[in-house]
Amino acid sequence: MPYNCIVLIKQVPDTKRITGQAMNDDGTVNRGALPAIFNPEDLNALEVALQIKEQFGGTITAITMGPPAAAAVLRDSLYRGADDAVLITDVRCAASDTLATSYILKCAVQKTGDFDIVLCGRQAIDGDTAQVGPQLAEKLGVPQITYLEELAELDGDSITARRNIGTGWQQVRTKLPVLLTVTGEANEPRVAAAKKMMKYKNAWAPVEIEQQVRAENPEVDEATIKELVERKCSILKEKGLLIKQWDLDFVEADLTWCGRGGSPTKVHRIQSVVLAAKESKNVEPSENGITEMIGELIEDKTIA
Repeated sequence: MPYNCIVLIKQVPDTKRITGQAMNDDGTVNRGALPAIFNPEDLNALEVALQIKEQFGGTITAITMGPPAAAAVLRDSLYRGADDAVLITDVRCAASDTLATSYILKCAVQKTGDFDIVLCGRQAIDGDTAQVGPQLAEKLGVPQITYLEELAELDGDSITARRNIGTGWQQVRTKLPVLLTVTGEANEPRVAAAKKMMKYKNAWAPVEIEQQVRAENPEVDEATIKELVERKCSILKEKGLLIKQWDLDFVEADLTWCGRGGSPTKVHRIQSVVLAAKESKNVEPSENGITEMIGELIEDKTIA
């Protein structure tokens, strides 16, 4: 039995490269100050979907919400084996918290049509809330299995999975459709396939095409820009290389639940933490030096 999977992915700032410019004054992330990457656990979610497709057949649709640059993670999904990609980009999505984000994604998932399994990473590294997946399941009205470590069985309209509960694991079973949030321990995500990279390297979203056309034709009027963009989009669509692009109107979202206005979460305070060493000690790069250092750490109970 084939299964239609939807994988929700996110382009996030690389939090391993945090600088003093990482936050804006209003408490939002200054995404332009950090390099953007594919959210790590969303790769694990995509890998689960790919394994389901390989074993049972079906389709995989990757969906992301973000600025035009977020189309990069959709191309990456196509490189790894996704069948379709959707970019939700709209300035009215800006400053959405988890509640608004889950609502917008709910509208997008419903717009795709019938689905069997929705997958997403346990959490995004830029927020670490782990709220979007569960909130989305609630809004879709489907059961959820969070913190998935292993997909034990998929049989007809039933799924059995093992989930991490912190102090151990729990095996649960439920009916489809279902939403799964996947942990980083669930699998080892595959790398991009060279053949798929060659096929999809020229897959673009309309907003990217418009940016390119404007850069190449700075003196051209708006009517000509529109004509050139439509022509390029038509060519890519015929080749199966046009990344779908939706806005809030297309997914029929209620704007009162979107963006800053639909986000009850507010930043109370931003605190800058600076770590400074009070003293330092040079350790001889030898076996004796390391042994003495470990002895001192044990003596002052820094380590057990």
